[in-house]
Amino acid sequence: MFSNEVTMHWLRGIPAETPRSDKTHVVIDTSLGEDREVSLLRVRNGPTILRLTPELARALSLTELDTIPSTAVAGRIADAGIVLNDPDHLFYLAPAARDELRVQPPRIGTRRLTLDDRRAFDRFVDDAPAPDLDEAFVELDHWLVFGTFDNGRLVAAASMYPWHGSHLADLGVITLPAARARGFARATIRAMSAYAIELGYEPQYRCQLDNLPSVALARAAGFTLFGDWEVAIDEPSS
Repeated sequence: MFSNEVTMHWLRGIPAETPRSDKTHVVIDTSLGEDREVSLLRVRNGPTILRLTPELARALSLTELDTIPSTAVAGRIADAGIVLNDPDHLFYLAPAARDELRVQPPRIGTRRLTLDDRRAFDRFVDDAPAPDLDEAFVELDHWLVFGTFDNGRLVAAASMYPWHGSHLADLGVITLPAARARGFARATIRAMSAYAIELGYEPQYRCQLDNLPSVALARAAGFTLFGDWEVAIDEPSS
């Protein structure tokens, strides 16, 4: 139910029709960098995949396409001195949602932002809560930026950038507190996602599992949960 871009990125190296089970499938990936030498993906209604560098695989005594009990994965990772970040939900657009975006016009006041919008964007940043700015990472000079204006004032802004050399476009969004629950973030995300799709990219919505407002926004914007993803934040101990 997801595009080839999504499945090829996350499921490469996994045999087709790999069933969901209580086992975790090991994939050794030479393309992983030092900042992402191990990741753990639990695909919704699908397999669990432990993806790691050859060096780390040797340290964990794992080989390509090994399967290990999912209950043992955390212990094996911890024994190697690795700490995983808190998991993120990964959301993507199913084909029907993508098709709907292509034909739905943007909300009045929602449009692409450029550097000519610097004054409005700077005012927006001044009014936005600092934690939201840190978490969402929305910048006017990002690869793709959209915003929604209400009575001439920018009240929601979202930006995207190509994610780790792929054609997935990771997004962040912020709405000013006084403008929330009025559909501005949803309209901004949907307009930006439609534009990204036209450019050949797959919109990606990530958020922490306990960020319930963000989860609700993802679903309201038409995204479907693909899986939960964890990545190493510390290097293995020497």
